[in-house]
Amino acid sequence: MILPVVAYGSSILRQICKPITQDYSNLQELLSNMWESMYHSNGVGLAAPQINLPIRLFIIDTIQIVENAEPEDAEMYKNEKPAKQVFINAQISEETGDEWSYNEGCLSIPKVRADVVRKPQITITFLDENFVEHTKVFDGVTARVIQHEYDHIQGKLFIDHLKPLKKKMLGRKLDDIMKGKVSMGYRLIYPK
Repeated sequence: MILPVVAYGSSILRQICKPITQDYSNLQELLSNMWESMYHSNGVGLAAPQINLPIRLFIIDTIQIVENAEPEDAEMYKNEKPAKQVFINAQISEETGDEWSYNEGCLSIPKVRADVVRKPQITITFLDENFVEHTKVFDGVTARVIQHEYDHIQGKLFIDHLKPLKKKMLGRKLDDIMKGKVSMGYRLIYPK
């Protein structure tokens, strides 16, 4: 089932999410719905608060970024190790390397993109969909997508990483989203 995405300005996007346990009700169905919703929206990641659930859960699929890269971007992705992964109760323990800029967008902030500076490598501990614990190192675009979705479960948005002037320049677009003046090819729940 395709779930609606919570739009910018909704309070749930600013909440620090709560961990879940293995007995979380209908988890496999929820994950199935999240995958379907993410792909329907042409996303590469989706966090639970974006579908109105304040829990520490997100999914990512960077395989399509690498497979669908334009020829001029092939060099950027040549060493990329893409991943399709469920992250439950994730905790980033380390971010390393020289910061780099990459143009990010967000399903909850439609039609807004901006260059965001992040570290290129992360170490993260998480539970998978079977509640098996993993500690893994990710880098490149995959690390960036994980950092973006991890921010969601921490109550942060990619625009929080922008310099104040850049964020101010996006003010009209952000106001339009909050007022429901943006339509996409997927359903959005606008703030009340």
